Amino acid sequence: HHFSHANIIDFAGRPFVNVDHINYSMVEKWNSVVNEDDTVYVLGDFAMGHREKTLVLADQLNGYKKLVPGNHDNCWKGLSVKMVEKWTPYYEGVGFEIMPGQMDHTLPDGTVVTLCHFPYSFTTRYDDKYSGNRPIDEGKWLLHGHTHEKEIRTGERQIHIGVDAWDFTPVSEEWIMEIIDESN
Repeated sequence: HHFSHANIIDFAGRPFVNVDHINYSMVEKWNSVVNEDDTVYVLGDFAMGHREKTLVLADQLNGYKKLVPGNHDNCWKGLSVKMVEKWTPYYEGVGFEIMPGQMDHTLPDGTVVTLCHFPYSFTTRYDDKYSGNRPIDEGKWLLHGHTHEKEIRTGERQIHIGVDAWDFTPVSEEWIMEIIDESN
C-alpha cells in the first residue's frame, strides 16, 4: 500500500496528487470490498512516512488484518531486533496480527499457496537487494507484493497482489483461485 508515501506517486505511476489523496482513496477502495468480518492478508509495506500518524489509518479499514511484513514495515524481521521490538506494538495496536515473513495459506478450494512480501524472482526493474529474503520456489503458487508492477502474473506460479496491479483494492480469494485455475 505504501500509505502516506509521497514518492510512490511518481515511482509507481500512481494516479494521486498527494498523500492525502492516496490515503483517502485506498481507504475508500478497501472498505468498498472488505466487510467487517472479512480477513485481509497485507503482504507488506503497509505504511511509509511518519509511521505513528500513518499506522492509525488501519483503524479505518474494515476486516481483520494480518500483516506479512515487508521491507518497509518497521516490524519486519530484516530490521534490527531493537526496531522490531519497538514497532511491533504499534502495528498490533492498530489491529494487525503480525504473521511470519513467509507462510502457507489454504484457499477455499483447497489450493495451498505461499504468502510472502517478496516474489520468487524479480523483474528487470528491481535489483537483487533482497535476494536473501525471497522465498524458495517449492512448486506452490506464490502471492506477493513488493514490486509495484501493474502486471498481475509476474512469473511462473507468481501472482502480484499489490495494490498497483489491482486498482488499489484488496484482491479476493475467488479472483486468486480463478487466476490459478485458468493457468493450470
